[in-house]
Amino acid sequence: MFLQIHSLTSYHATLLNRDDAGLAKRIPFGDAVRLRVSSQCLKRHWRESLKQTIPLPTGLRTRHVFEREIYPRLKQEGVEDSLAKQLTLSLMGLLLQKSDKTAKPEKAKKGKNGHEEQAEFDFEEGAGTEESSAGDLRVKQPILFGRPEVDYLISLLKACAEEGSGAEKALQAKLKGDKANFKAMLKAAGHGDLYAGLEGALFGRFVTSDVLSRSDAAVHVAHSFTVHGLDTEVDYFTVVDDLNREEETGAAHAGDMELGAGLFYGYVAVDIPLLVSNLTGCDTTRWAEQEPADVRKVLTGLIRAIATVSPGAKLGATAPYAFSEFVLLETGKQQPRALSNAYLQALPMRGDPLQAAIDALAKYLRALDAMYGRTSDSRSVASTRAFDADLAPTNSLDASIGAALDAIFPPAKA
Repeated sequence: MFLQIHSLTSYHATLLNRDDAGLAKRIPFGDAVRLRVSSQCLKRHWRESLKQTIPLPTGLRTRHVFEREIYPRLKQEGVEDSLAKQLTLSLMGLLLQKSDKTAKPEKAKKGKNGHEEQAEFDFEEGAGTEESSAGDLRVKQPILFGRPEVDYLISLLKACAEEGSGAEKALQAKLKGDKANFKAMLKAAGHGDLYAGLEGALFGRFVTSDVLSRSDAAVHVAHSFTVHGLDTEVDYFTVVDDLNREEETGAAHAGDMELGAGLFYGYVAVDIPLLVSNLTGCDTTRWAEQEPADVRKVLTGLIRAIATVSPGAKLGATAPYAFSEFVLLETGKQQPRALSNAYLQALPMRGDPLQAAIDALAKYLRALDAMYGRTSDSRSVASTRAFDADLAPTNSLDASIGAALDAIFPPAKA
C-alpha cells in the first residue's frame, strides 16, 4: 500500500535552495533547464516542522551526540567526570566500530599496514582514546540518534558506572549482541519502538554498526522543479553607511544574489507498511492489524507540512513563504509513479499558469490510466483551481487528507 502526494506551489522572487557557489539550484529536464529544490532541503524543513506538531519521540542528527548530549547528561546523573568520559569513549567504540567477526571479507578495507579495517564512522583525530578531551568526543560524519536511544544509553551507562572498576566490562557485556538484542533491551526498558525517532521512521537511517539498527526510509522524496523553464535574475544590492559624512559618497557594501520565481511540482511517495512497521515495530506483513491513530497523525502532519512549510534561504530579504495551491493524494497497492512527465515539455508562462499546470497534470494522468488502467485505487484533491472531476473530487485539504487516510485505514464498521 502506498500514499502518493503531488503538489504545485508557486513562489515569488526567492532563493529557495542554493548550490555551493550561492546560485539557485537547477536541473535540465525535458526541453528546458528548471529551478530545483533538493529533497534534502525539503526534508530538513519538514522534519523541523513535524518536531513541533507530532507528539512522538524525535531524533538528533549530529556529530556531537557523545560530546554534548551523552557525556554531560551522564555527569548530571552524578557519575564522576573521568569515569563518565571513559564510559562515553567506550560506548563510542562499541557502537560505531564494526567487529571483525561480522565483517564481510570482500568489503573489508585495507589499512596502511595491510590489515583489514572495519570502521562504521571516522573519528576526529584523538577521539575514542583515553587521551581525548570532552571536545573530541565526536565523529566526522553526522549520525541520526533517536531520543529513545540516547535516553536508554545514558541510563545504561549510569547503571554500569555503579560497577566501579568493572564499569567498562559491564558495558561490553550489556552491548555484546546484535541489533535485535539491543532493540529488545530498548523496548524492555520502556523506550518503545521508535529507536531512531520520528525522523528515522520517516526518512530512514543508514548504519552498519553491529548494535545500532538501520531504519529504511518509508518516505521517498523527489527533488521539486519548476513546470516551466528557468528564468532568474541577479539582484544587485548596496548598503549605505548611516554615519557617512556629507562628502563621503558610495556604498559601504555591495553584493548580489540570484533570485528566481516559479511554479514547482513536488512529489512524495510513502510506503505505508514500512512506515507502520517503523512506528510500531510490527512485521510489514501485519501493518493493517495495527492501531492506526498515531500513523494517521504522522501522515496528516506530513501532508500538511508538504503543503504549507516552505524551504528558503535569504529569509529576511525574500520572505519565501507560500502554500501549495494544488495537492493530489493517491492511494493504492500499485507501484508509485511520479507525474513529472506532465511537464516534460516546459509550460509557457501565459494566461493562468497554475490552471495550465493542473490541466497538464490531469491530461497526463488520463493518458496513463488509458494505457495501464486506473493507476491508483483512490484519489482526492485540494485545489484553488478547477480539476477534472472524473479523475478525483475537489475538497478542502483536511477533507482530502481524511478521504485518503480512510482509503488506507478503513474506519471500523459500527
